[in-house]
Amino acid sequence: MINQKFDSSKAPEPVGAYPHARKVGDLLFLSGVGPRERGTKKIPGVELAEDGSIKSYDIAAQCHSVFKNIRYILEDAGSSWDNIVDVTVFLTNMKDDFKTYNKLYAEYFKDNQPCRTTLEINCLPTPIGIELKVIATI
Repeated sequence: MINQKFDSSKAPEPVGAYPHARKVGDLLFLSGVGPRERGTKKIPGVELAEDGSIKSYDIAAQCHSVFKNIRYILEDAGSSWDNIVDVTVFLTNMKDDFKTYNKLYAEYFKDNQPCRTTLEINCLPTPIGIELKVIATI
């Protein structure tokens, strides 16, 4: 069985020792993807205080950026948005952000509706409010 890792030249660099995605058989497993931009510490929709804490954030801007990063990884690995079969979403503020995230998610997944789980977590490794874990077919 083929077991191959993929790194996108367009998606943000991983913050740890892991690839953007790994192909096993006909499935593509993406590592957690956030809204950061490649080659910079910039996070769309996030304003940081001098101490590095989150001063303010725009969950809609983060959602658009996360979805863009996922598309980059999928396409660089030979898959596509329409091949997504399962999504796990991590939000750091379910109460305030779910409604906006859910609306945008419905727009992006209007034609392809994969299985989905949404969880609230205390924090993520970088100062972001959303991260997605995706499984797709190739």
